[in-house]
Amino acid sequence: MIFLMVSLVHRLFFASGIDVLKVLVAVGFSSFFVLSAKETKAIEADLSSHLVAITAGFSGDRILLFGSINSPGEVIVVVRGPDTDFKVQRKGQVAGIWMNTASMNFESVPSFYSIASTGPIEEISSSATRALNAIGFDNIGLELPVTKAAGKLADSWKEALLRNLLRSGNYQLENAEIVFLGEHLFRTEFELPANVPTGTYSVSVYHLRDGQIIDARTTPLTVSKIGVEAEIYDYAHLHSAMYGVIAIVVALVSGWIGHLVFRKG
Repeated sequence: MIFLMVSLVHRLFFASGIDVLKVLVAVGFSSFFVLSAKETKAIEADLSSHLVAITAGFSGDRILLFGSINSPGEVIVVVRGPDTDFKVQRKGQVAGIWMNTASMNFESVPSFYSIASTGPIEEISSSATRALNAIGFDNIGLELPVTKAAGKLADSWKEALLRNLLRSGNYQLENAEIVFLGEHLFRTEFELPANVPTGTYSVSVYHLRDGQIIDARTTPLTVSKIGVEAEIYDYAHLHSAMYGVIAIVVALVSGWIGHLVFRKG
């Protein structure tokens, strides 16, 4: 039995270049299939890597999630970035000139949001389940308090924010596909754009039956700048005034050197 499972896992992950032995160790498939159904958990899942390192040449990344379920059902995976504040601005014409005429601040909004599922989330989960577990764009806290805006005005600001996030690639409108091999093993992939925000992400995996969650797992994913870029980034945020002075001095010196190099005579 174990030999058969190893063979299936090899077929499932070979195309992604993932080390099969590491996958088996991470998830514990070898022990999973010798335990009785009563001793196992309804769902197990893990990531191919828990760290995304952003360097100077970073152009995006792809994260593989793999796992297994021990009984029939549906699976939803939600990747949520750290909460942050967003400011949306509205432009209008003033005396024939386009400029920002209004703005709205959104607080504690996920900086990244993506879903993978075995089917349309509206069909495989109840509305109460989605609301309770923040699954779907309508349940992640994009609503404005009535003290800021209400009705159609609030809806227009929310739509503007969602358009900006979708355009950036950090919100993904189309659900990623979850691929099953047999009845138990599954995998899916998530795309991270080049401008992906840094911080600690949560990757939540839900096993559902009849629209209700019967088991869930959450694992962290860290997106971090490393190397010289990280040191400059940290210094700019911790010592913003000094960083500004240094930037001005560097610009002046660069301009002066350019003048010396290209001046006539």
